[in-house]
Amino acid sequence: MKTAIGIMLTAIMLFPIYWMINVSFTKDTDMRADPPHLFPLHGTLEGYRAVLDQQLPYLGTSLLIALGTVALTVIVSAPAGYSLAKLRPRGAGALSFVLLVAQMIPGVIMAMGFYSIYLKLGVLNSAAGLVLADSTIAVPFGVLIFTAFMSGVPAELSAAAKIDGAGAFRTFWSVILPVSRNAVVTVSLFAFLWAWSDFVFATTLDGGGAQQPITLGIYRYIGNNNQEWNAIMATAVVASIPATLLLIVAQRYVAAGVTAGAVKD
Repeated sequence: MKTAIGIMLTAIMLFPIYWMINVSFTKDTDMRADPPHLFPLHGTLEGYRAVLDQQLPYLGTSLLIALGTVALTVIVSAPAGYSLAKLRPRGAGALSFVLLVAQMIPGVIMAMGFYSIYLKLGVLNSAAGLVLADSTIAVPFGVLIFTAFMSGVPAELSAAAKIDGAGAFRTFWSVILPVSRNAVVTVSLFAFLWAWSDFVFATTLDGGGAQQPITLGIYRYIGNNNQEWNAIMATAVVASIPATLLLIVAQRYVAAGVTAGAVKD
């Protein structure tokens, strides 16, 4: 009974994904069929041709923005997490509270603030601007994750490095960061997913730029009187592939303990 309920619930949750794939192969003339076709009876690849013809630049821009966000997030949040976890500077508790509060600020509010700043600096409609904006969402999360992970790293590792003459940065780079690889993967994964799926920052800060992410590429298909649903869904399917592959590859790192195998009894 429990297995049947689990299968049913799983099918319900996965049905939107199936329907997205189904519609991506459905002709425009069959979109309004009543009842709707559960399978693409007269399948077409027009949507995927549209992806190859029109969406590759958007996909490339999204990949650039996502990787840039990952790099900036890890570069900023890993040392910050190490400092809070191991160096314990004055005011660390207050800073951790501020990071928690930062997680609660709506993205729309932040987008409006960034728009005003970018307008004055002249960096609207740029991929670099989106990397910076997306990183403001990922960095507070990353600092909290690194702090939690690095707090669990045995103090004996840092003490051994100090005895060998390593300073704070050398200890972080050569000892703490390598055993925190699971935290690096976790933070990188979420930073990539946030940047890859961002729409609010993209439409606010890069709505008229020459380089736009895939979320805006999909949005371009939606008009007042014409919705190219097979192209929209085909683009969504293709855009989902990198995120899906990353989730599959990274899940064991996300679930693993950060200090697994670091210290042996």
